[in-house]
Order: sequence, then C-alpha cells, then structure tokens
Amino acid sequence: MASIVKTGSAKWEGSLKEGKGHVSTQSGVLSDQPYGFNTRFEGKEGTNPEELIGAAHASCFSMALSMILGQSDLTPDSIETKAEVHLEEKDGGFHVPKVHLTVEAKIPGASQEDFDKAAKTAKENCPISKLLTAEITMDAKLV
Repeated sequence: MASIVKTGSAKWEGSLKEGKGHVSTQSGVLSDQPYGFNTRFEGKEGTNPEELIGAAHASCFSMALSMILGQSDLTPDSIETKAEVHLEEKDGGFHVPKVHLTVEAKIPGASQEDFDKAAKTAKENCPISKLLTAEITMDAKLV
C-alpha cells in the first residue's frame, strides 16, 4: 500500500508567554484554532499539543481495538477511550513521559480474556502508539 500522508499545521507569533498560535488540520476539522502558553499551562480556552495527541491516540486505539476484535468475529457496540497525556517539567524543560489509556467497551459475546488480549494488542500496535517512538525528520528554512 502506498504511504498515506495527512497534515496538520501551526502558526505562532510572539514570545512564549505572550505569543499566540493557531493550529489547523488538512481536513479543516480544526481551522485556525487558538493555542498558546495560556491554553497549555493555564487552562484558558483553546487547544494544546497534549490534548491533540490524546485525541489522536484515543481515536487510533479505539479503531485498532475494533479491528482486532473483528478478527475474532466480535463487533463492539461501543468503545470509549480516554488518553491522559502527561506533560512534566524535567531538567529545565518539559517532556511527555507517559500516556495512560482508560477504555470502556461493550462487546457482545466477548470474555474478559478476549477483551484484555485485544486491548493489549491494540495498545501496542495502533499507529499512534508506535508514533511515540518514531523517527522524526525535518526540513528547516530561515526566511
């Protein structure tokens, strides 16, 4: 299969604390949504990178779990996933040391063992889980 490429973009203006940015997605679902220091660290209205990663991870995991269950002829009525992305200060900077997934699913005919095995496989193999250890490449140009 050919590589599928999706894009997200961000524009930032100003300093870290006083500046502001806007984030958009290729599909237009997010279009110039505000983000900044205050939305990331002070709970102000707007988005931030961690919640976007959380939404991406939760949605990817849910789809992967549905696929894995389908391989065992199990069809979920519902899968609800919350991804808690932990942003912590360390050595004078910030990092994301972990993401915690909380999953509740209604799956007719599934045993706890079926569910546990499928959830573990989905957690380890959904593309966003794998992204968190992916190679990151870059092209950078000063204009």
